[in-house]
Amino acid sequence: MRNRSISQLAVPVGVVGIVILLVVPLPPALLDVLIAVNITASLVILLTSMYVRRPLDFSVFPSLILVFTLFRLGLNVASTRLVLGDGYAGEVIGAFGHFVVGGSLVIGLVIFLILVVIQFVVITNGAGRVAEVGARFTLDAMPGKQMAIDADLNSGLIDEDEARRRRADVTAEADFYGAMDGGSKFVKGDAIAGIVITVINLIGGIIIGVAQMGMPVTEAVERFSLLTVGDGLVTQIPALLLSVSTGIVVTRSTAEGDMGSEATKQLSQSRTALYIAGSGAIGLALLPGMPKVPFLLVGAALLLLAQRAAATARKAEEEAQAAAVVPAGSTPAGDSPEELLDQMRVHALEIRLAPDLVELVGQGPDQDLLGRVRGLRRQLALELGVVVPPVRTRDSVDLPRSTYAIFVAGVETARGLAPAGRLLALGDDLGSLPGTPVSEPVFGLPGRWIPAELRHAAEMSGATVVDRVSVLITHLGAVVTDNAPRLLSREDVRLLTDGLKSVSPSVVEELVPGLLSLGEVQRVLQGLLAEQVSIRDLGRIYEGIATRARTSTEPEGLIEAARAALGPALTAKHVHDGTLRVVTLDPALEHALAESVRPGDAGSQLVVEPARLDSLLSQLRRAVADAEADGRDVVLACVPALRPALRRLVALALPRLPVLSYSEVTAAGAAVESAGVVSDGHAIAARG
Repeated sequence: MRNRSISQLAVPVGVVGIVILLVVPLPPALLDVLIAVNITASLVILLTSMYVRRPLDFSVFPSLILVFTLFRLGLNVASTRLVLGDGYAGEVIGAFGHFVVGGSLVIGLVIFLILVVIQFVVITNGAGRVAEVGARFTLDAMPGKQMAIDADLNSGLIDEDEARRRRADVTAEADFYGAMDGGSKFVKGDAIAGIVITVINLIGGIIIGVAQMGMPVTEAVERFSLLTVGDGLVTQIPALLLSVSTGIVVTRSTAEGDMGSEATKQLSQSRTALYIAGSGAIGLALLPGMPKVPFLLVGAALLLLAQRAAATARKAEEEAQAAAVVPAGSTPAGDSPEELLDQMRVHALEIRLAPDLVELVGQGPDQDLLGRVRGLRRQLALELGVVVPPVRTRDSVDLPRSTYAIFVAGVETARGLAPAGRLLALGDDLGSLPGTPVSEPVFGLPGRWIPAELRHAAEMSGATVVDRVSVLITHLGAVVTDNAPRLLSREDVRLLTDGLKSVSPSVVEELVPGLLSLGEVQRVLQGLLAEQVSIRDLGRIYEGIATRARTSTEPEGLIEAARAALGPALTAKHVHDGTLRVVTLDPALEHALAESVRPGDAGSQLVVEPARLDSLLSQLRRAVADAEADGRDVVLACVPALRPALRRLVALALPRLPVLSYSEVTAAGAAVESAGVVSDGHAIAARG
């Protein structure tokens, strides 16, 4: 706990000390200690940047750049104060000055200028440019990385925790490279400040030495040049180390090891290159006038390294061949049953996008396809009472431009268009808007794909404007609703049953497995979903079919028992303003149809002559269209014994028309309004 407290206080105290360093004069001995700390810390940062496996492992680096830049500037101010005030700035600066100058002031100044050029022109500019490009590319790649994470999550390859961790890594990477882009500007500014301070020290020192200290010009130039070069070196060398660290961090790509290991491994991967380079060095040694020993030593070292690389490659090849020999009875790793099963797995729901539609999986309000898919799954779970399986999303080069396809259990079920830069305008009077006339894929409404900039004009003309993602999501919702029976697996039924058992154990224990198996329960629930009846009230459904199952396990009877148990819930969603609008059958026609009901393997069927059947469906379609002309929903009502067979017949022409029995119509307690009566040969309109 004590060590943790010290670590937490070290940086804040250090920053405050740096600020004090800018104001308070330092004795030369303390300045020597701080210069040694600066050089050593910069060396530690350089070595750390070489040994990190990925840039994010050194995420504090941009902040360290700022802190150590401020530290060096503080040391510059303190040393400048001593150089110009006393003509003495400690032993470290003096030692660096004497070491570099080496008895020649001109050589010392030239070496110092070369170091400045290397620091400022080469390393700092290069690292800054790489940081800028890295930040831009990282930000541009974020949508694609988010799409890949969400796609893996939707396909079940990763869980929520792993997806959350990966998103955090993507965000942290973008923040890191953005911070590095700004941090490189600190390094560049520090280099410029070092040059300016050096010039000030040199010129100011000579003036002070001549004017205030009474030194001869040559003595002032010699003393203050020595101190200036030493001061510049003790600050430029740490700055150079930090610039190199910045370049190493921003140029690191994905690797499995540290920089030294990866560099050695990759440079020695081509023994041919080493052989050629070694032979070339030996060839240079044979040229007349060339020194023999250096080139022979270098050439021999390269040839020796090539020999070791060849031996390592042969050993790795032998190990690979040994690993390739599969013992009898074993299975090759690439063909393991688990891997084959994973490759064979058919996804329950899948959206395939043409390559130009990948942008739909983005961050904008009209581009968050995966977020809208998750919202649709929640909505359908509340409406239908089933857990919609994850929706896999991927691109497909086989699809035409601007096309998406929806697959159910590996089979293409629907296809639509979502042109880039377009919005779908829906309405009856769209002649004034540009675009090719199309039909909305779910309800068949007339529409046009218009340019996005014409949204306001289309809305002013009375059209309903829908974005591309909304069109796709609406289409997906309709496909899921229509195929809900296929999507309800036996495993889903088990999960629903276990969930109900934790709340109402007696209901489940009475039904499963005592009266019905999970497969028989699944068939009942699929029958309800086929008629778009929500199975959310699972407890009431189980109670109803448990009562029926004591006398018969015939699926059609169980479905009707479940509908009876649901009671008013079947009718309530069709009631508007307390009124239920009903289309009925003429009594004579209803009696004739009831007489023609015959049992079958798939349930009861109506045995009707083809001509009479076509006439009946045509008249029913016309009656429903007339009744829905004012935009209000209607249902078809009949006697309970006829309802299942009539529903199968009506589904051929009007799949979305609800068919209710008279007992279900009256269960809601709403006022019933006749919307029409269908006779054997014609429809009789309701009279107000």
